[in-house]
Amino acid sequence: MPEEIVLAPDETPKKLENFLKKRFPIGYVRKLFRKSGIRLNGKHPKPDDVIRGGDRILFYIPFETNAALREPASAAAKMNLIFEDDALLILDKSAGLAVQEGRTVTKRSSVLGILESHYREKGITPKLVHRLDKDTSGLLLVAKDQETADQLESLFETRQVEKVYLCLLAGRLPQNEGVIDSALPGRDGIPARAVTRFEVEKRFSDTTLARVRIETGRMHQIRLHFARLGYPVVMDDQHGDFAFNKRFRKLYGLKRQFLHAASLTLDYGGKKRTWTAPLPEDLAATLRALEDKQ
Repeated sequence: MPEEIVLAPDETPKKLENFLKKRFPIGYVRKLFRKSGIRLNGKHPKPDDVIRGGDRILFYIPFETNAALREPASAAAKMNLIFEDDALLILDKSAGLAVQEGRTVTKRSSVLGILESHYREKGITPKLVHRLDKDTSGLLLVAKDQETADQLESLFETRQVEKVYLCLLAGRLPQNEGVIDSALPGRDGIPARAVTRFEVEKRFSDTTLARVRIETGRMHQIRLHFARLGYPVVMDDQHGDFAFNKRFRKLYGLKRQFLHAASLTLDYGGKKRTWTAPLPEDLAATLRALEDKQ
């Protein structure tokens, strides 16, 4: 039997595709239309058909039984509230929690979806002003209104937000500090300047703990820059040293990239503010194990 959604009588008219994308991964939504696996009031709909209160949507391609679209258990990871006022939220996001919907992540199980659901009754629509990778833990800024979002985005664009990360690198980085100034893909894939500053915190037998400040916010900036330098982030499954990662996981049990957004500093409310997030237990345990082997 097909699954059915009957829209509430007061549902605001909107495009069917937009309605679905707020509830399911975009890959599943596209598959519904591509394989004619959906009906709207008994008819084959188009993505831009408008839905209204009382409409019936039938799904002939099950969502939950599609293994490729199941979300990992880690998607239920928690996020801790660090700071909140009338305009701003600062969260400590756990690794495994996506900030927004994606090919295998529904919006309702992302940071943005969880926040939208929580604040809907208060008439607040949270807005992301920057991103963290799904498997990166740490501090995330979220605006509660468009005016605050615009202000924060301007601070990021003019490099007035200091973001500090802790990362563990494969290999012993020889220099104690340095700057990586190397272009990375920006909007629409066009190369754009990217600047990463680092200081070595500690060297272990075959890894280096570094404190990193990024002056720009390119996708995967820290991971790409250190991979190009020849010292990739430990357990980075996309840009890392796969043989090294396999050995490291066997020795230390770490299951995700060692990258944590540890602090954020910006001018807010007329003064400079700094917020910090402690190292999560999986990363802290890894450092303790490395110390024991010294």
